[in-house]
Amino acid sequence: MVSEETKPKKQRNEECIINCLPGDLIERIFLRLPVSTLLRVVGVCKQWFEIIRDPQFVSSHLQDAPNCALLFFPQESISGKPYPANAIVIDESWSQSSYAVPVIGPDDFLCGSCNGLLCLYTKTSTIKIANLATGEYLHLEKPVKNVRGDHFLFYSFGCHPLTKQYKITHFLGDCAEGLPRTHKNNRFSVIQVYTLGDEKWREIRTPEAQSLNCVKTSGAINVDGIMYWLTEDIAASWQHAVMTFDLNDENFARIELPAYVPEDCSYGGPRQYWVREIDGKLCIATAQTCRDRPRDILGKLQIWTLDNKAEQRWSQKYSIQSPDYIPGPNLVHGDKIMLQRRNCNLYSYELLGENLNTNLCKISKLLDFCPSKPGNMQSYICVKSLVRLDVYKKAGIVRRSKQREGWELKKWEAWEQEFSETEKMWSDTYQDEQNGTAYANRNGKALNALLPHILDDDIRQEIGMKINQIFPNFPDQQPRPLRRLNCMASKLDRENLISRMKIWNSITTATRQATGSIISMRSAVDAQVGASSSNAVISDQNHSKGDDTKA
Repeated sequence: MVSEETKPKKQRNEECIINCLPGDLIERIFLRLPVSTLLRVVGVCKQWFEIIRDPQFVSSHLQDAPNCALLFFPQESISGKPYPANAIVIDESWSQSSYAVPVIGPDDFLCGSCNGLLCLYTKTSTIKIANLATGEYLHLEKPVKNVRGDHFLFYSFGCHPLTKQYKITHFLGDCAEGLPRTHKNNRFSVIQVYTLGDEKWREIRTPEAQSLNCVKTSGAINVDGIMYWLTEDIAASWQHAVMTFDLNDENFARIELPAYVPEDCSYGGPRQYWVREIDGKLCIATAQTCRDRPRDILGKLQIWTLDNKAEQRWSQKYSIQSPDYIPGPNLVHGDKIMLQRRNCNLYSYELLGENLNTNLCKISKLLDFCPSKPGNMQSYICVKSLVRLDVYKKAGIVRRSKQREGWELKKWEAWEQEFSETEKMWSDTYQDEQNGTAYANRNGKALNALLPHILDDDIRQEIGMKINQIFPNFPDQQPRPLRRLNCMASKLDRENLISRMKIWNSITTATRQATGSIISMRSAVDAQVGASSSNAVISDQNHSKGDDTKA
């Protein structure tokens, strides 16, 4: 009988039960599997490859993909020390990822997320589009080079559900006469648009000059193929209005904000407005800020939802008392809202209440993001998808960055050295634990061999207890994967390493003490063993004499 291992691969595939099923049934099974599993099995056979790589299957799998929250911490300098960009993924059950997102470099800035694709602003001459799950990425040339004051918040990214086209938009600052182009003019009259797969960026003029300051402070979002941002409107009750840009027909429209005028306290600072997305709807969040800390929220945070775009009808969804900061552009994940506090902690709250007076109940601390500065964190709702990027690589605009990417840059050498030292310390600790266990086992066996020769019960019992102390009880010694941890997991990893080293030191100290105690009893043990041996010899001699006498 031919064993399963010796059968040809083709024969094993033909005999595979799942391959005997109809193709549509196999596809229905695959639609229920996560992206990580599909990426592992895509190379099993040609049939599976064709199913998983089929664009229609990718679209169908994307529709039922579970949402996760992506928390992004941009690169920043704290007390003169550069801290790299970092990201944490939180799934539907609020479990946090441990490993760094490989497509995010230490200098990247996140400016959009759509269908599992991330749009990342780099300090080089390119914009990076990357798939969160597959690790694929490509670089696109920025629309304008050497623009002073350029910022990642001036870029946005989305996909129209009808055309399935992915588009990047860029708010281009107006050029003052006789001066080089700069974003410091605080106005823009052109939106630059790039469609993935095209050869070049296109410029589309806005109906009127818009405020770059509003975009930078309030943000911009994409919902169902429409981009939203705030613009100034002095005559309106909120002194703002919402502008829209349809990614399909590339037309502009204007939406008036509610007529309701929020009340401000006299001792507070100016009122701030943010464009946000909640449950696939456009929302406007507003709150009064502190006079001396303009980024801190004072009093209630009010959140209004656009219920009907055609009728421009709004309703107030939440009224939340005294959060310190709000992340964005997505601040609600599942049935909970995420809010930041001044102590650099991020919390999730269940939203309970009636008549708009929302209570923050069932508080859960998600993470401590210190030393990152509060107010800089972004949160996006994203999915893990099979959307392919290789179909766009033939476009003439696709480029690879000429500068060294990521951790190879000189300013991150200290971080790379710290990462290497941590891994070496873990490796040394594991090796010390293994050597200590082997040493204790050898000593324990040698000493256990002496116990039967000890006549004194008290000494034998005491030495037995000491022997048990030199058998260290170490945690598991599984090999560590060679993957970079994210900022929160890295902090916890260092704490675990310090704790592990303390445990090792305490065990080795106890082992030395136990071994020293045993050595100090060695003379008594040797004396008893020697006496026992002498008695045995005398007994043998007497026994021999008795035998001779009998003989």
